[in-house]
Amino acid sequence: MIKFYTCENSKITECGMPVSGCWVSVTEPTELEIERLTGEFGLDSGFVKSSLDEEESSRIEREDDQTLIIIDTPVSSMDEDKTHNFYTLPIGIIITKDYVFTISLNQTQIISEAENGCIRNLRPAFKTRFVLQLLLRISALFLFYLKQIDKISSMAEQQLHNAMRNELLMQLLALEKSLVYLSTSLKANEATIEKIFRGRVIKLYDEDQDLLEDVLIEMKQAIEMAGIYTGILSHMMDGFSSVISNNLNMVMWRLTIVTIVMEIPNIIFAFYGINTVDLPLPYTWFAILLAVCLTLIAAVILVKWKKK
Repeated sequence: MIKFYTCENSKITECGMPVSGCWVSVTEPTELEIERLTGEFGLDSGFVKSSLDEEESSRIEREDDQTLIIIDTPVSSMDEDKTHNFYTLPIGIIITKDYVFTISLNQTQIISEAENGCIRNLRPAFKTRFVLQLLLRISALFLFYLKQIDKISSMAEQQLHNAMRNELLMQLLALEKSLVYLSTSLKANEATIEKIFRGRVIKLYDEDQDLLEDVLIEMKQAIEMAGIYTGILSHMMDGFSSVISNNLNMVMWRLTIVTIVMEIPNIIFAFYGINTVDLPLPYTWFAILLAVCLTLIAAVILVKWKKK
């Protein structure tokens, strides 16, 4: 789908036809729309292909009068078993003489917010500032999802104290994997932003320097938070592994006590069930009473020994 947006009265407004200085939003494009991008708008086919590649890493590249910026944006999803997953998808930003394009394989939150006017003072005519505002919002989105991961892991930790369930452990494993994805994408994004900061690929204006510094600070803060949360979650998983191992030992000890206690009546009844002479009080009631007494004594001794 191809949409065109321009700024009117300081608000993003959709327009039917492309005009100079507008923003062209491309999401889930068809083959005909891809041909239109390369034909009518003259976009580099390699740039368009890279923007639609899910495995493409963050980078910045310039070819003739077109500049490609691929930036990873965070995405959240939930499985059928209500497990939260966080990963990243690349968004291609192509800057030309007349337009600025955003190309993505799927609709993402950052594109939806920009289209709905949730990002303040977004003006496509100022291409550099437009790109920096998108990058700043993406950095803020990383921080938001990292805080969500921290909240989910804290809730899972509280629930695991009460009950060890496989669903909670799977959630923690999913969060740990999500942090790896986010950390990798954040470091790649940081390298791309630092290249922009040098001003060799995109022309930077004086009023854009502060905004770019804010983007870089937000990105570094997100990288630091991702590292902290990764360490916390890793130590948490190690701790719960020890708790699970200890719980298993407790269960095995209880089963051992039950096995020993249940074996005492079998031994006594076995002696009284065979043709053995000179057994004391060869009566049924005595064998039952003796088995019960010895079983109680053994149970008390084993339980007290365990408490020590």
